Amino acid sequence: MDLSLLGSSILTVLNPLSLLYIFIGAAGGVLIGCIPGLTATMGIALLVPFTYGLDLIPAVGMLLGIFCGGMYGGSIAAILIHTPGTPAAAATIMDGYPMAKRGESGRALSIALFASFLGGMIGALCMTFLSPYISRMALKFGPAEFFALAVFGLSVIISISGKSITKGLITALFGLLISTVGMDKTCAYLRFIKWRGFYDGIPFIPALIGLFAISEVLAGIEQNLATKKTEAKISGVLPSLSDIKAILRNVVTGGLIGSFIGSIPGAGGDIAAFVSYSEAKRESKHPEKFGTGVPEGIAASESANNGCSGGAMIPMLSLGVPGDSNTAVLMGAFIMKGFQPGPMMYVEHLDIVYAVFASLILANIAMLIVGMAGVKVFAKIISVERKLLLPAILVLSLVGAYAINQNMFDVYFAIAMGLIGYLLQKYGFPLSPILLALILGPMSESNLRRFMQIDDGNFFAIFSKPICVIFIVLAIASLVTSVINQIRINKKLAAQAAGAEEKESENI
Repeated sequence: MDLSLLGSSILTVLNPLSLLYIFIGAAGGVLIGCIPGLTATMGIALLVPFTYGLDLIPAVGMLLGIFCGGMYGGSIAAILIHTPGTPAAAATIMDGYPMAKRGESGRALSIALFASFLGGMIGALCMTFLSPYISRMALKFGPAEFFALAVFGLSVIISISGKSITKGLITALFGLLISTVGMDKTCAYLRFIKWRGFYDGIPFIPALIGLFAISEVLAGIEQNLATKKTEAKISGVLPSLSDIKAILRNVVTGGLIGSFIGSIPGAGGDIAAFVSYSEAKRESKHPEKFGTGVPEGIAASESANNGCSGGAMIPMLSLGVPGDSNTAVLMGAFIMKGFQPGPMMYVEHLDIVYAVFASLILANIAMLIVGMAGVKVFAKIISVERKLLLPAILVLSLVGAYAINQNMFDVYFAIAMGLIGYLLQKYGFPLSPILLALILGPMSESNLRRFMQIDDGNFFAIFSKPICVIFIVLAIASLVTSVINQIRINKKLAAQAAGAEEKESENI
């Protein structure tokens, strides 16, 4: 690591033109990220043509600003309207939205912003100082390792199942079942529903929008449009010292988890956020409060998904292999400018590599500044009358579902998933396990089949691979501790309920 070259690269990026484009990218990313259906990937792809006339560093700075801003922007919709603006913000819903419903939307947004910034900085620093070492580990991942990673990801389902493990497992199985719909990636055979809209499988973004946004609109209509609006309490643009003290450990852990998972090609911020959330709940002294609106839950998920921004850049720069869909588009921008990401970048264009490091650090700072400027404005959304807010959410959701493929089928599917989500929530079934299953189901199935073909159907060969063994052990440990934890939570809640009933009977 050449610290003098890093310092000079930061000074190079600190010119007014580069800073302007980084801030434009961060502001645009936050705006795109907070609109359900418009992901950071879409924002980067849309703005790549506008970088044709720019030099590489200002162009990459703007695209990285969109990347970082979009990751934080997804939490805004998740907290305020119960809809992840991006898939990576899905875990933020579980504690962000309950906090907003209590009138603490400003607090929730400031915690999400602080965690996003620190998690993003941890990812950027990991990319800067550890990319050669992490990229070598990423090279060791094959189908067996990806399958084991997916199994580990699925093991956190119990942690996000709420009060009933059984209901959580039922909804997870439902998610795994519908994830098999569509074209078989191995044999090119259409499975189950042979409608054209399902050829590529379940439309993920419309499913996400339907499960969370449209179901929430339906629930709001049932409860009564005239329900008293929630007043937002806004004390500051950053968390209080007590909140920072409470979440700091979760932020650091989440940032490291996000950096590691993000560096694995094909994994992403959505997986990292759920894994980090599960870890935060497992380590907490009050796990029964998770899902009711605790700062640790927001911090764990937001630091992890933003940590992925730096992690995903590692295999792209070091190996020429994009870590996720965002870096795949970024890689296209590099090639368009005449630079081929990969090992030779570190030999032939080391100054460019360090300038990218500096740009990502400054993009996270720009995201923090833009977020601080907007927290008080965003938080006031929750104060809008529900009879105005619910139709706006519905229209925004349907537009977001349509915007992915410009296809009305996706709109109809989002509405159908909204009805399913509404009915499941009404009867106490959690929705997050469905989303996690839709993310990890295709990944686990395709990699299992590839691994079995390579090893001639010998499944037990997976235990000869050290990385697979580590993930399987972690999955078993996660399952056992999560079950024990949930049993303790249920016993504690039952004891509290019994004590409340006894006290009430004494008063009578």
